[in-house]
Amino acid sequence: MTLRAGVEDGMLRIEVEDTGIGIPPDLLERVFDRFAQVQQHLERAQGGLGIGLSVVKSLVEMHGGRVAAESAGVGTGSRFVVWLPRAPSLEEGAGEAGRVPAPVATRRKVLVVDDNHDAAETLAMVLELGGHEVLLAHDGHAALELAALHQPSVVFLDIGMPGMSGYDTAGRMRALPGGAQRTLVALTGWGSEGDRAKSLSAGFDLHLTKPVEIGAVDSVLAALPR
Repeated sequence: MTLRAGVEDGMLRIEVEDTGIGIPPDLLERVFDRFAQVQQHLERAQGGLGIGLSVVKSLVEMHGGRVAAESAGVGTGSRFVVWLPRAPSLEEGAGEAGRVPAPVATRRKVLVVDDNHDAAETLAMVLELGGHEVLLAHDGHAALELAALHQPSVVFLDIGMPGMSGYDTAGRMRALPGGAQRTLVALTGWGSEGDRAKSLSAGFDLHLTKPVEIGAVDSVLAALPR
């Protein structure tokens, strides 16, 4: 793997090139779409969720940048290029004493609960990049222990977990000390009005349908009382 960095047209340019399996031409335009996988295209075992590059694209665009992928085809490796705005230097910023700094979002203690480790860790990464303190659990029992011990203010909780479901976990979490004030957000692949009503009756405050967009997560956190 080769990593290069430089400046191009006033933007910071970061390039990562590998000698891996490459990307078929018909998939290249869709490689940043959610659930797009080269392995799946080549009828190989599906090892991940297919959301990693989608998350990269979202994070880069959130910072005013862009990302591109290049490959000559299967077996030729791939190159990914990220362009990001350059931060102003100290000298450039010295003349901007009157500028109002951008507001900083309130830092939250967030518990992410999902039996899918990849999905949980991806959401945790996004939250940590946003400056939040994140706790991880992969089943209802572990989630209840962490909630009782660390008192998170927000919980993103998958509904379809084996054993103790998200509905049952939410009900028990509400009964914990401080549970009434905690914001519980349901994560599920089902998004009908009936599904949303079932989540609310189980004790959830909000209902997000998978795949969850980063903007939706940010909106949930931004709307909470400071």
